[in-house]
Amino acid sequence: MDERTEHPEPELWALHRRLTAGTRFTDLTHAFRPGQPHFTGFTDEERTTAFDMERGDPFTTHRYSLVGQWGTHVDPPSHFAVGGRTLDRIPVTEMILPLVVLDISERVAADPDAVPTLEDVAAWERRNGPVPRGSLVALRTDWSSRWPDPEAMANRDADGVSHTPGWSAEVLRHLVETVGVAAVGHEQTDTDPGRATSAGDLDLERYVLGRDRWQIELLTNLHLVPECGALAVASWPKPLGGSGFPARVFALHPDPDPDPAA
Repeated sequence: MDERTEHPEPELWALHRRLTAGTRFTDLTHAFRPGQPHFTGFTDEERTTAFDMERGDPFTTHRYSLVGQWGTHVDPPSHFAVGGRTLDRIPVTEMILPLVVLDISERVAADPDAVPTLEDVAAWERRNGPVPRGSLVALRTDWSSRWPDPEAMANRDADGVSHTPGWSAEVLRHLVETVGVAAVGHEQTDTDPGRATSAGDLDLERYVLGRDRWQIELLTNLHLVPECGALAVASWPKPLGGSGFPARVFALHPDPDPDPAA
């Protein structure tokens, strides 16, 4: 007797096999390292080798010293909201979400201070239907192409003012209060546009986290993901009371050239 008949494949394993056969996995995460772009108030990463096989040790281990908001990272509500959810209180059910990509990259190429408008959201919905409740909406600006050059990422003028894209208040209010998204993400260092952060204005980030949403900053490869139909998987360590940590984020979306033998 065929063992597969005697022991039928568990349903979730069969689903995984069918899903991965026609799915592309796109990594949306920068590899972090010392010297990378980061918020000006943070110190640089320090990395030392505690044990090293090349020195004759039985294994290799590194010691990392870094601020939680480092590289592609997650900001939980507690990062800006007193009493807000910390990393360990965000359930794993929020770590696999429909991914909406809101693309303003063409406008950003002409104007680095560009932000999304309600018309951008309306146009997305005319093409794809309503933005799903409980989704992660990622703002595509193609700003990640400047990584890991700190000066290019900050894009400061002669007066020291940063010119980078960011979110807008009207779009975030719509996504949070009308749509009911679970999270947002973006390619820049900050939620707020550069001209605002240069003036010490972080109101948009304060708004998102203050409404019990979380966000992913410094995403990459959004240009490789369709604007509709993908799933986002976002995961991170579970520090008790943690207010931020590097995250590993990737997208699952239909592969236009699946392997017919799979």
